[in-house]
Amino acid sequence: MHVYYIFIDVNKFFVRSIKKGWLIAGGTFLVWFGPTARLTISDPVLIREVLNQKSDLFEKTDPPPHVRKLEGDGLLTLKGEKWVHHRKIIAPAFYQQNLKLMIPIVGKSTEKMLEKWLEMSNSAGTVEIEVSKWFQTLTEEIITHTAFGSCSYEDGKSIFELQAQQMVLSIDSYSKVLIPGFRFFPSRKNRVSWRLDKEIKKSLKKLITMRINKAHNNNNNPTSDECPKDLLETMIKASMREEANRGGLNSTKCSSESASTTITVDDIVEECKTMFFAGKHTTSALLTWSTILLAMHPHWQELAREEVLTACGARDVPTRDDVAKLKTLGMILNESLRLYPPVVAILRRAKFDVDLGGCTIPCGTELLLPILPVHHDQSLWGHDATEFNPARFAGGVAHAAKHPAAFMPFGLGGRRCVGQNLAILQAKLAIAMILQRFSFDLAPSYQHAPTVVMLLNPQHGAPIMFRKL
Repeated sequence: MHVYYIFIDVNKFFVRSIKKGWLIAGGTFLVWFGPTARLTISDPVLIREVLNQKSDLFEKTDPPPHVRKLEGDGLLTLKGEKWVHHRKIIAPAFYQQNLKLMIPIVGKSTEKMLEKWLEMSNSAGTVEIEVSKWFQTLTEEIITHTAFGSCSYEDGKSIFELQAQQMVLSIDSYSKVLIPGFRFFPSRKNRVSWRLDKEIKKSLKKLITMRINKAHNNNNNPTSDECPKDLLETMIKASMREEANRGGLNSTKCSSESASTTITVDDIVEECKTMFFAGKHTTSALLTWSTILLAMHPHWQELAREEVLTACGARDVPTRDDVAKLKTLGMILNESLRLYPPVVAILRRAKFDVDLGGCTIPCGTELLLPILPVHHDQSLWGHDATEFNPARFAGGVAHAAKHPAAFMPFGLGGRRCVGQNLAILQAKLAIAMILQRFSFDLAPSYQHAPTVVMLLNPQHGAPIMFRKL
């Protein structure tokens, strides 16, 4: 294996530098992030080994402190038995059976947003919308329902608004994160961020305690099968079952032998923070890039609209049966995720010396699995790999590329994103309802500049010109 050394400015030139390394060295090379060397591996066969077949030999790397504060110590960062325990508890909230019950909630939120767009249109029925901000607001509302349910929606919304403020401050200071000790410096923005963090945790604990008391009182009144189970309810009920054996949900300390298999109030707080961070920005990025791509490609926009109008009618909110019929729209969303995956790379660290593709990876070696370049690799996707062509997914995800592991917008293996079905459901409903009401193309002010600041987003926003149908 030839080792090439590529140095990266992590804030501005990640994608450019990875592509440079790809051109110079091929699919495997050593890349430097400041003082940290990472082995970049882009062969789908080896990627599947790391994330699936040999996943127990690798672990997630720890995120930078400023990112960890935002995303919480939830499923994204947990490891070992504790991650297994939390995943087992949380996963049922994202099963298709439960998500189908979310369709009316997602539809109502989307309908409310589109009514505002119609009110903003001029006498000719046109309006320019910077969609990325609107989609963030939409996904924030839906994720609040998912996390807290209808009964705690307003309290949850207030908490997530605080977290959104904290996120803005963190993104604003992103260029300074590599300055040693900067996160401890009592600058004005750092002080505001610290205050917000305390307020978020305090408010979440208060809300969780209230829901715990309510759950104890409603033990004989189970949730209707026609109502979606929110994440908070799912975790609290799991904790109540554990409480019977361990004596005390409100205790935030566990014995060393039970810490991995107990979910505490503090754990629930961190999972709520994770839900907001992961759910809001990844889904809004998917919606934004999908809208941009449909604006760029009117042929596919019209094909998708015909499918939506046939399946759902001109104004009706799509039902659970309608959503299953939107095959073309599903292909478009997959192609959007291929070209512009919200997460551009996955990091892992070898827990032991590991044989990988005939080479020994020493214990402690960090691996970088570059999702974006793999998604654009012509040897895997064909000569049109950098072009928008949803038809490549007509035969399903498994047959779209030369190797099924070449498509991994939500990761692979056991740590695949638990909320991917919710993200696709939201995107399908929102795009379908937009297509029912508007045709659209890029506004003259649009500048195509994908950039990575934690996630892949358009640097200058996404102004789109909508015309009422």
